[in-house]
Amino acid sequence: MKAISYRRYGGPEVLEYGEVRDPTVGPDQVLVKVRAAAVNPVDWKCREGRLDALLDAVFPVIPGWDVSGVVVRPGAAVTEFAAGDEVIGYCREDFLSRGTFAEYVAAPVRALARKPRTLSFEEAAGLPLAGLTAYQVLAGALGVNRGETVLVHAAAGGVGSLAVQIAVHLGARVIGTASERNHAYVRDLGGEPVAYGEGLAGRVRALVPEGVDAVFDTVGGDTLKTSANLLAPEGRLASIADPDVLGYGGRYCFARPDAEDLTALSRLAEQGVVSVHVQETFPLERTADAHRLNQEGRTRGKIVVTVDREPPQDTVWTTGEEGTLYSKSQEGTL
Repeated sequence: MKAISYRRYGGPEVLEYGEVRDPTVGPDQVLVKVRAAAVNPVDWKCREGRLDALLDAVFPVIPGWDVSGVVVRPGAAVTEFAAGDEVIGYCREDFLSRGTFAEYVAAPVRALARKPRTLSFEEAAGLPLAGLTAYQVLAGALGVNRGETVLVHAAAGGVGSLAVQIAVHLGARVIGTASERNHAYVRDLGGEPVAYGEGLAGRVRALVPEGVDAVFDTVGGDTLKTSANLLAPEGRLASIADPDVLGYGGRYCFARPDAEDLTALSRLAEQGVVSVHVQETFPLERTADAHRLNQEGRTRGKIVVTVDREPPQDTVWTTGEEGTLYSKSQEGTL
């Protein structure tokens, strides 16, 4: 199959497009024909070796944890999905090797949920990691309740934009930091935008003199320190960017695959509670350009890599010798 991979840590230039071995489908896995895969900051951080202390790399590494696609074949122990089902997944394993920037991925069933019918494959690909991060931090680590005030940093980004929508759904008042050009977008999401940078504390205090009940930090560093000083008494602080949050009495969070949580997010999307804004798409062979754009850090919503177009309606998937995938309509190896 065609895929993006890298054989060593480095910049976007280490990403290679070409043939790799077809995935083996374990008993608790589902073979998914990838339609789209979203880019997340963790993808290029892994590529640069920044998570080497957390995740072993088995080279060559196929990057990517987010996916939307169509089930080709469920593993022997899987009863939740059947061939032809449209799914989304946060396909993180505890090592780097078998990612989603490929024509096919063998995804653990624990990482999958049915794709929201109201979202395109491109939009749906942007939901799993960012959505689970927002959902698990707000509903879990921060325990946001109705009537509380939540400060969300980088509110126009992939995680931040979903966090604003989910917090609003939970009944919170949401203040979101964003650049001036994204203030209208944050308002459309249901948040009250404030400019980040120098003077942030004063701008937030002008809106909430008594301090905020919870802060969702996606930036770290000086922003984290400022956030700690903006908390109301008994306020809560969580960060996905900086483990130093522990020194402020907060929680350091890393999203985990969870089929139940992902199903809840899919339902929220179908109900119109959350939407995914796709800033730009790239074909699989241009994944390096997608990484570069994401690494610039000025993304509104998500950047998505498209892997496959809609297959012909008469396509019938089957498995030949050595696990090679064939389709009746194309009469050849896929």
